[in-house]
Amino acid sequence: MLSLSEQTRYQKHLLLPQFGAEGQEKLKAARVLVVGAGGLGCPVLLYLTAAGVGKLGVIDPDTVDLSNLQRQVLYRTDEVGQPKVLMAVTHLKKLNDQVEYAFYHQALRRENATQLIQDYDVVVDCTDNFTVRYLINDVCVSLGKPFVYGAIHQFEGQVSVFNFRNQDGKLGPTYRCLFPQQPSDLTVPNCAEVGVIGVLPGLIGMYQASEVVKMLTGVGKVLTGELLLVDVLENTQQKVRVKRRPDAEKLIFPEPGAELVNQDEPSLRSITVADLHQKLEAGEDIFVLDVRNLNEYDICHLPQAVLIPMNTIPNNVKRIPQDRPVVVHCHHGTRSANVIQYLQQNHGFRNLYNLEGGIDAWARQVDETMAAY
Repeated sequence: MLSLSEQTRYQKHLLLPQFGAEGQEKLKAARVLVVGAGGLGCPVLLYLTAAGVGKLGVIDPDTVDLSNLQRQVLYRTDEVGQPKVLMAVTHLKKLNDQVEYAFYHQALRRENATQLIQDYDVVVDCTDNFTVRYLINDVCVSLGKPFVYGAIHQFEGQVSVFNFRNQDGKLGPTYRCLFPQQPSDLTVPNCAEVGVIGVLPGLIGMYQASEVVKMLTGVGKVLTGELLLVDVLENTQQKVRVKRRPDAEKLIFPEPGAELVNQDEPSLRSITVADLHQKLEAGEDIFVLDVRNLNEYDICHLPQAVLIPMNTIPNNVKRIPQDRPVVVHCHHGTRSANVIQYLQQNHGFRNLYNLEGGIDAWARQVDETMAAY
């Protein structure tokens, strides 16, 4: 039942003949996990909060960054450096305190994905890397959960719903039905490398939120079996039909014998800015690898760093030593983590460390040190 306060808050939903109190009560009973609190995650979280989803979970390992505020509309300038998930929930509670929130300041990994996803009805993919996206797909397929996919690139976006069970009981296609093999994050650039128009993730994120609402309430036609392509530069939209493959369930976790936790897979090791600074000051032989783009390197870089942009790593593997520690860094740690995973899985590296917080954390420490004098 809806309280008097909820009836007032959601009265415009209640007036819709296809929606009504029944639809709102379905939203109130639902649990949705949003993976990624960036450009796509911000509008998804805002509109699902406003719509009255009963429980919203949000998972993201990153912090608020000034260069992201052009599209990540949940955050403010004075929150730069703070965990995105904490700031997101802080603002969302002010919008609607009748929603239950859960936040996870961590990355979605094989070790935690099943435990997290199994507690939710729907997953919304608001990520910017393929490793997590394929993990979402594979776990959702194994658990029988639907997920809403969204992706952006410069002026273009994509939306679809995968692994959705229709009213006739048939399952729609999975993400691997459309893209069976995971490409390397190094070969497909993300918005941190090639840019994105700020309004695009807002538009695609609202499409995603709309699909969530339709799935949960049973109102309208869910975007399953179709991939919606949007081009805001040319003001065009088109749909591509996608069919579920007969071997859809067999496509998940494609490595032979792979399980959610692979004990033989090297873990992602990290090093703090303070520890790296101490080791460099002590004269330790450390190879510092900067995987950002040249324009980012020119703005600010560590004096010892060797620049090899992320998308050029496959052609420059021989330049990276394996006989001494290598500290990999980017702006705030995401691209460098992808590079480390690529080098470990494809070239057997066992001497890699991810710089926590990237060059952003290094620059903040410098500012704090200078301010102390």
